[in-house]
Amino acid sequence: MAHFTPETFNDSLLGMLLGRTEQLKNRILDKHLEPQGVTAQQFKVLIMIARFNAETPADLCRMLSLDSGSMTRMLDRLEQKDLLTRKRSEADRRQVRLVLTQAGQALSDLLPQIGARAMNEMVGVLEESELTTLERLLTKILIASADPITLARIAAQ
Repeated sequence: MAHFTPETFNDSLLGMLLGRTEQLKNRILDKHLEPQGVTAQQFKVLIMIARFNAETPADLCRMLSLDSGSMTRMLDRLEQKDLLTRKRSEADRRQVRLVLTQAGQALSDLLPQIGARAMNEMVGVLEESELTTLERLLTKILIASADPITLARIAAQ
């Protein structure tokens, strides 16, 4: 269904609102994660490994829409912080597997509490029904675009 035309496109704030909301989420996450010494971007990598079974840098690149150079730098930083290690696959020595260290696992165990506080700060202005509607609408958009993370989450429910 086409909601926009070239003539009406400038009247819509949807794209800007979605982008600004993502920036707000990252700022709030950064603030809540500061005591742990990680950023919102690093948080997303740890969540994808711990919760969404990302096993390789390629998995993370696909899930987070990052290029391999950016991902390599991100993984380097997380490795320097002793939160993960990269190990060669025994089945295919060309492949690298990502494994959380003991410190990385301990931090990933805290991520739901940290994430919940940050998300509550961000969406605390919404009524419960508004939040449910927002999540339903965003899920609908992502399912229609065949987003693999959303589809996997729906399939697991």
